[in-house]
Amino acid sequence: MAFLKNLYKILIPFYILFLLYLMFFGFERSQYDVNIVRLIPMFSTAGFINETILWKTIVINVFGNILVFVPFGFFGIVFPKLNNFWILILDFLFAIIIVESLQYFTRLGVFDIDDIILNTLGVAIGFWIYQLFEKKFNSRRFF
Repeated sequence: MAFLKNLYKILIPFYILFLLYLMFFGFERSQYDVNIVRLIPMFSTAGFINETILWKTIVINVFGNILVFVPFGFFGIVFPKLNNFWILILDFLFAIIIVESLQYFTRLGVFDIDDIILNTLGVAIGFWIYQLFEKKFNSRRFF
């Protein structure tokens, strides 16, 4: 299991860079003419689901915003203080709000409260998965 922890420590910086690339330049993203802010929770996501015909697009957008952030729930491997759920969530919220703000100011994305909510849900799910593995493997004395 120590091998997986070391692998995570090596791969997570590259994963972060990959996600930042996707958030600012991926999906043939170009700069918007205006800054866009969406502050009403789940309103834009509900509208997106109602207007989109392809379920594949809905799954990629909604569940993608959750699943790609699950690995951040394992941050306690690298930063032991982040083994505390609330510290992890608050630190993540601080970071994701900065990223969403940068999307707004660069007009290379939208400041969307739905993204913040879904991304944070992904981190929470990752944290719970990490805690389950920690308990399971600690009881077997693998660490």
